[in-house]
Amino acid sequence: MRQIGLSLIILGFLGGALLAVLDPHTIEWSWFIPCLIVGVIGVVVVQLAIRRDASDTTRTQSNFQILRSSLGTIVSKLDELDAGKASIDVYQLPERIDRLVRADIEDFVGARESIAHACGMQAYADVMSHFAAAERYLNRVWSCSADGYENEAHVFIGRSREQFTEAAAKLAELGPTAASPG
Repeated sequence: MRQIGLSLIILGFLGGALLAVLDPHTIEWSWFIPCLIVGVIGVVVVQLAIRRDASDTTRTQSNFQILRSSLGTIVSKLDELDAGKASIDVYQLPERIDRLVRADIEDFVGARESIAHACGMQAYADVMSHFAAAERYLNRVWSCSADGYENEAHVFIGRSREQFTEAAAKLAELGPTAASPG
């Protein structure tokens, strides 16, 4: 259903764009308006598909399992990294971070919308503000590592771990039934 909607949006846009450039002085409204309507119908179809996916409790529950699992793995891997940071060459930190947590971050990001659908925007904001801060701190570790600032990189590993831990705590507060329809 989403693919059909996206196709309608594309057809409406391309048709309207073509009609708009055929004659630079006038637009053939009798053709342009139907293209506009096709695009609007596409937007409505895509929105309906998104809402249908959001209300699918099986998918939402599965996404919450992914969210909790990936965030738990990120926290445990960063605990390990933080504990052993003194023995890691500062220039090796980006590769180590990628190997340890990149896939779990991608999994979390792919499932994050279920928080808003199941628990509301405030719950989403509570979790994602800490998650986003943690990602920024990881990016800071990368920058420090590239410049050879070992002490600063080590500080930001700890800060990132703390923010991921706080995001996990906020997610845990949502409870095991957070993904239930309500």
